[in-house]
Amino acid sequence: MTDNSVFTEKQYLGREWIPITIRLVLAMFCFAAYFFTDERERNGDLLLVVGFAIIIISILMGFLLHFRTRVINKSILVDGLWSSKLVKIDLNSIVKAEKGSYSRYLFNNPVYNLHKSGTIRFYTAGNDAIHLTDRDGLVYIIGSQHANEFLRAIKEEMKG
Repeated sequence: MTDNSVFTEKQYLGREWIPITIRLVLAMFCFAAYFFTDERERNGDLLLVVGFAIIIISILMGFLLHFRTRVINKSILVDGLWSSKLVKIDLNSIVKAEKGSYSRYLFNNPVYNLHKSGTIRFYTAGNDAIHLTDRDGLVYIIGSQHANEFLRAIKEEMKG
């Protein structure tokens, strides 16, 4: 199968710096509590196991693909992990495409195909997003770490 996509971006769940920092601080607290436990009983050993489990899960999440975004054949394809359905956005129905911020909040949860208040959101990490408005007034907000290239590819496909 040939892939003639103009733009491709993969976003991974465990590569955002704020959740990584939170998980590493939790692991450090587990290791510190283990170190300061006087009697190394089962409870103390449990802290050590939980600390290592947090670090191993953080490493594995760095390789866990959340979703992939492709611009191909006058459409945007967003496919998520495992049981998520493929979302196809036809660029012929898009009336406005612009770059903007994803959210005004510092902490944002990763979402895939979240329908809320007339918008459909796709987000894993970063601050930038592409805002697409279709003929019906529905707004698609697609978070991207390469928003400038993504917007350029969308406008190129909409023209040609």
